[in-house]
Amino acid sequence: MIDLTGKRALVTGGSRGIGAAIALVLAENGADVAFTYQHAAERAASVVDAIEKTGRRGVAIQADSADPDAITRSVADAVSALGGLDILVNSAAIGLYGTIAEIDVDAYQTMMDINVRAPVLFAKAAIPHLSAGGRIISIGSGLGERVPFAGITAYAMSKAALTSFTRGLARELGPDGITVNLVQPGSVDTESNPADGAAAEFQRGVTALGRYAEPREIANAVVFLASPAASVITGAILTADAGAIA
Repeated sequence: MIDLTGKRALVTGGSRGIGAAIALVLAENGADVAFTYQHAAERAASVVDAIEKTGRRGVAIQADSADPDAITRSVADAVSALGGLDILVNSAAIGLYGTIAEIDVDAYQTMMDINVRAPVLFAKAAIPHLSAGGRIISIGSGLGERVPFAGITAYAMSKAALTSFTRGLARELGPDGITVNLVQPGSVDTESNPADGAAAEFQRGVTALGRYAEPREIANAVVFLASPAASVITGAILTADAGAIA
């Protein structure tokens, strides 16, 4: 078992799906966890309850990741509630599908604000609170590396941006002993992309393992990168996609 006892984490978008799994697995490995959510207050409360059943502290913070002021406030609230911050996980994201010719400009801007600007602003707000051994981990997508079909160009572009963000920030924070890494999931069984959905057969077919990932499997990768076991890993892109881009 990875020991994160005494570590304090903030997970963005932690009320459901991959973010909720990350929050819970961090707690199961000893961390106190704050997480943001936008609308799903009941789900956020259930995640707090699950965290607290592990014996760790759980804190839900309502915040819109498209709002810079809300981002700054949420980091401050997490630091206040947990007594500091050691781990930031940028998980909040939204999808936008359709060709560039038909894309809605306002929807595109909202997606870019949440998928690209928010990780930058969360990191900017968190960095003053991180010290040696600190961790910043973002959740990207295998689609940021390979675009296998039409209609996902804008979303893939938003996730590809996290590669440069991760590598550049790793250079900036390396001298302070803070690592920065990116996890790129493939198809994960969540409400937004269920393993029994209309496109599920195609998605399983392009993987080497022939299956979707479970949210906890992505969370396990994040927790490894958050742990002392990954102390020399920084600027890395860890693809966890069941071999879809193998």
